[in-house]
Amino acid sequence: MILFDTELSSDSVPDRQSATASRAERVPSARTLSRFLSEAIAAVRLRGQVTVLLTSDSAIRRLNRQFRGKNKATDVLSFPALEMVEGVAGDLAISVETARMQAHDQGHALGTEIKVLMLHGLLHLAGYDHEKDHGEMARRERLLRGRLGLPQGLIERAGTRDKGQGKRKATLAAPAASGAKR
Repeated sequence: MILFDTELSSDSVPDRQSATASRAERVPSARTLSRFLSEAIAAVRLRGQVTVLLTSDSAIRRLNRQFRGKNKATDVLSFPALEMVEGVAGDLAISVETARMQAHDQGHALGTEIKVLMLHGLLHLAGYDHEKDHGEMARRERLLRGRLGLPQGLIERAGTRDKGQGKRKATLAAPAASGAKR
């Protein structure tokens, strides 16, 4: 299920986007993103429903502070479901504002960036943790991006930024005990 936060500016909600915004700058419809979400869930082999909240930098900053103790905006947060919740894999929160900047930096459409973030978050919901798994998540993400037709992923970008080839320093951090992951 795809949800659009009421905090999003009107140009970030598909039904209210400016007619002058280029196709690459537009947020895809909930229907388009739901189709991709279903395909990605199957590719990851994740069991259960996933809800994706498309939100603002300020809202994701509050979530990041509350659940990870980090007072800054981020691109994606993953919230795995508690084991006692049957049929639910968890929730993702994605900052449309940060995704828009990253899409621009990467030279692709906003919709593509949102899909990259969704895949990354789904892998976290499936139990992968790039901070601790010695490259297992990176390998899985690379394989699935190929299958799903997506460009370079977050883990690979972080590696190139760490080598001084990118504009921004990587902001990957270990999850807090609350279960939220980036």
